[in-house]
Order: sequence, then structure tokens, then C-alpha cells
Amino acid sequence: MGLAISKSLKTLLMASKDKPTVAKIHALMILSGIVGHGNSNSKLIQSYSRLGHIECARQVFDKLPQCGVAAWNAMIIAYSRQGAKAEALSLYRRMESEGVRPDSSTYTVVLKACARSSDLRNGEGIWRQAVDHGYGDDVFVGTAALNLYSKCGKMEKAMRVFDKMGRRDLVCWTTMITGLARNGQAREAVDIYRKMRNNGMEGDEVVMLGLIQACTTLGNLKMGLSIHGFMIRKDDLTMDVFVQTSLVDMYAKNGRLEIASCLFRTMLYKNVISWGAMISGYAQNGFAGNALQLMVEMQSSGCKPDSASLVSVLLACSQVGFMKFGKSVHGYIVRRLLHFDCVSSTAVIDMYSKCGSLSSARKAFDQTSFRDSISWNAIIASYGTHGAGEEALSLFHQMRKTNMKPDHATFASLLSALSHSGLVEKGQYWFNVMVNEYKIQPSEKHYACLVDLLSRAGKVEEARELIDSMIIEPGIAIWVALLSGCCNHGKLLIGETAAKKVLELNPDDAGIYALVSNFFASARRWDEVAEVRKIMKKTGMKKVPGCSVMEVKGKLHAFLMEDKSHHEYEEIMQVLEKLDYEMKAIGYVPETEFVLHVQEEEVKENLRIAMKQPSSSPKL
Repeated sequence: MGLAISKSLKTLLMASKDKPTVAKIHALMILSGIVGHGNSNSKLIQSYSRLGHIECARQVFDKLPQCGVAAWNAMIIAYSRQGAKAEALSLYRRMESEGVRPDSSTYTVVLKACARSSDLRNGEGIWRQAVDHGYGDDVFVGTAALNLYSKCGKMEKAMRVFDKMGRRDLVCWTTMITGLARNGQAREAVDIYRKMRNNGMEGDEVVMLGLIQACTTLGNLKMGLSIHGFMIRKDDLTMDVFVQTSLVDMYAKNGRLEIASCLFRTMLYKNVISWGAMISGYAQNGFAGNALQLMVEMQSSGCKPDSASLVSVLLACSQVGFMKFGKSVHGYIVRRLLHFDCVSSTAVIDMYSKCGSLSSARKAFDQTSFRDSISWNAIIASYGTHGAGEEALSLFHQMRKTNMKPDHATFASLLSALSHSGLVEKGQYWFNVMVNEYKIQPSEKHYACLVDLLSRAGKVEEARELIDSMIIEPGIAIWVALLSGCCNHGKLLIGETAAKKVLELNPDDAGIYALVSNFFASARRWDEVAEVRKIMKKTGMKKVPGCSVMEVKGKLHAFLMEDKSHHEYEEIMQVLEKLDYEMKAIGYVPETEFVLHVQEEEVKENLRIAMKQPSSSPKL
């Protein structure tokens, strides 16, 4: 009879939804003498903690005359679920000191608590104790150890544990696949999945999620499509918001925006991460207008953007020079008191700089409370882009005074700034400081900046000597920088070598082919000009027409080469005709040596059209 009552009360405890009900059952258990019977105490502790009353659970635990392992586990689990790792570990240590031997559940829970806070030192110690006590082959304890190493980024150790496991369940395989994907080892994640399938086990939604993330990292669209199709065909796999968002992200990052958008539009429920993934996809693929439009749609739907979404929108604003919208985003961040971290502040600085407002970029930098190297790099690069090399160097000195150590990106920004300002000696000096004082091995980007710096100044012979002294293989950016300098300063011999090197590297940018063609045209090497144009035609490559976008009174205006669709086109042309007349009146003669066409009339006509392309609109 007593056993039946005990079972009934335990069932009631687990079904209770509030503290007063649990307290009444607790009182009845005391009156009935059931307290202390079997695992009733652990059920009582679980019930109090499940409802958030961990203090009451601890009072029950502390009043127990003798605790079995079930009661210890219940209390440790209670603390672990509350995120109170210190209390969970303290109880575990006390349990050991009182001679109560932990079981599989104990080790599993304590390892989970360490994993949750990435406490590798304590976690590894507990894992060793579990192995010593014979739980090394326990699938639950082993999976908890895998999770610990995964969360701490120690995938080599996780793999060793995984390889030694005699039995592996779905959770074990899932932990390994998602851990590898999360730690950037996408290929290994795919390999483990294939082993899992060879063992006759199929993955669930969590496995698919890890694989989708792996495909995103690898850029493996084919496999991503296969996983998506597999999930559609399997009726028992749920396509929840997390899976759908990961698919949107995967398609967007692989450049398949039409599929990403279609999937996004069919989602019944979208969270802030879903919106952010699609906005980021548009921005990173150069579709700034779509990104901005989607941000407006997101707010209209009642979903508040997070920092990641706002950073993507700032990127979109910087791409098209839409400072009014970018300024609104900046204001939104300030008004909403969102965490203005280094990433957000850097995005704001970059946006203002690329929209042409260096003063606003500097103001945003000055208002940033915590500055890391990325923030400093951004503001140094901003001054460099605007041709203010001396100011960029001054900021670099300020950075050093704060004991912030410049990194490879800092020197790349500085050298680029000095290059844009033609500060040759200073560029060479700081390149040497980077190598000799900071012991930073120059990358291709650093060499490209210095080659560009020397080539712009007409010192193409020095630039060529620098290339010959490089300890790494010069890439296309370096040869293009040298070729550009040769074009500008008529250095035909070195330029010919640079042009041939560029063509050997098979560039995929039509603008680079145009530069090579221009160089050969300036040397009157018409056979080579024809050969370059033949390559462009064969590969289907066309020079993208020149396009400029500008913001006037909060509206964007786009101008495309030879496009006459702007509503004030006639007025703009009248202003340009006037400027053309004034330029000729003061003796301006256009340079024609880089024009590819050889017919004199075509040269004149093309020059006339090019000179009249509107780059600003005084009447808008």
C-alpha cells in the first residue's frame, strides 16, 4: 500500500505546475513517512528546481539524513540547469569527499556544466576521473566529453575520444559533426557524416544543420543542394526555422540569391537571424538596394534588427554611398542602446568614410569607448582612402601610444594610406619597421602596397627589384600595381614583363584586361592589343560600363555610361557643355594615348562622350 502511495505522489510531483502544489505534496510525504523512501527525495528536489525554486530544492537536500546518488545527481542537475557551474562542481567535490561514488549521470551532468562555460581545465579533470572509475566506454559520458572538447575548440582531443568509443549513438555522431562544423573543420565534418552513413545510421535535423554549416564554409553548393533535397524527401525530418535559416545563409553565401530569396519568402516563421541572413546575403553579394529594402520590410513586420543585421545594412549603405540611411542606422543603434561593440563601430566608421564624410567617420571613432586593432585599422584606412596619408600616420602613432600593438592589417592600412598620398620614403621606412621591429612577415598585400607606392611615384625599377626580392610568389595584385605604374610613366620594357605576367595568371576581371590592352596600345603594339581583346571575347568577358551613384537630398541617383534616362539629363549636359568650354578655354587638352581605337574620328567621338559623363548634379 505504502509503495502504491509513493508511486502516486511521485507521479503528482512530476505533473505539478506551481510551488504551492509541490509544497502540499511535500507535506503529505512527510506526514506519510514517505520522505527518504527510494528516490522520492530526488523527485522532490527535481520538482522544486524544475519550477525555478532552487533554494527550496537545496533545503530539501540539506535536511536529508543520508543522500543516495540519485539525490546528489538531482541537486547537481538543478544547479547545472541554472547555469550555476561553481555550485554544481562544489557539490560534485563534496560528493566524492563523502564517499558517494558518482555514476554515469553524475559525470555526464558535471561535464555538461563545464562545457556550458568552456571550463576545459575542470572538465578534463572530471573526464579523467570518469575514465579511472570505468566510465570511459559509457556512451553518455563519452558524448559529454566530446561536447566539452568541441565547445572549447579542442577537436583533436575530441577526435581521440571519439575514435576510442566502442559504441556510438546518434547524439554522439551529431556532437562530433556539429563540433567540427562549428570549429571550421568542414571537410572533417562531412567525412564523419559519411562514416556515420556507412555504419547504417541516418542523421536527424541537428546533423543536417551541422552539414549545412559545413557546406557553407566549404562553398560546396552541390552537397548543400543534396542535403536540402534529402530533407524535403524525408517526411520525418522537420524543417524548422533554424534549418531554413541555415539553408538561406548557405545559398546566399554561395551566390545563389534567387534560391535563398525564394526559400526565405516561403518561411512561415522568420526570426531576427533569418532576416539578418538574407540581408547579409544581399549586402555581401553587392545587392545593396535589396538589402536596404529588406531592412525596411523587416521593421514593418515588427521584427527588431539585431547588431548583425545592422552591420550588414551599414555595409550596403557604404556600397552605394547612401549616407542618409546609414546615418539613420547609426542613430538607431545609439537610441536603442544596442551594444555598440567594435564590430558595429567599425562598420559605422567604414560607412561614413565610403560615403565621403571623413569628419563623421572620425567623430564615430572618437565616440567609440573601447577601440581594438580593427577600429584603429578602419580609421587609418579611411584617412588613406581620402588621400590624407599624414593624418593616417599620425593616427598610427596615437595607436602605438595606447600600447595597442599594430598587426599585419594595421600595416596594410598604413602602407595603403601612404601609397595614396605618394609618401614614398615614409612607406619604405614603415615597411622595414614592420619587418625588422615587429617581426611581421610581409604578405602579398603588404608587397602590393609598397609596389604600388613606388610605381605611382615612377620608381618602377625599384618596384621591380622589390618584386625580385620577395620570398613569396608575387600574385596578380602586385603585377597589376607595377603595370599601372608603367602605363602612367611610359616604362615600356618593365611594363611588357608585367603585362605578360598578368596574362599568365588568367585574371577574371575585365578591368585588368583593359589595363593590359591600354598598355600595349600606348606602346603601339596592336597585335598584342588584338590578342587581349580576343581573349576577352573568347571568355565572354566584357568591360562593365562606368557607373557612379551619388546621394542628393536623401535620394540616390545613378549614372551609367551613355545612359540618357535621368529625368534631368538635358540640364546636366548643359552644365557639362559649359565646363567643357571653360576647360578648353584655359588650354586643357585631353590625353589620348590610352584609347584603344586607332581611327582618329572614333577617338574624338569616344573622348567627347567620356568627358561628358555626369559625375555630379548641381541642380538636383
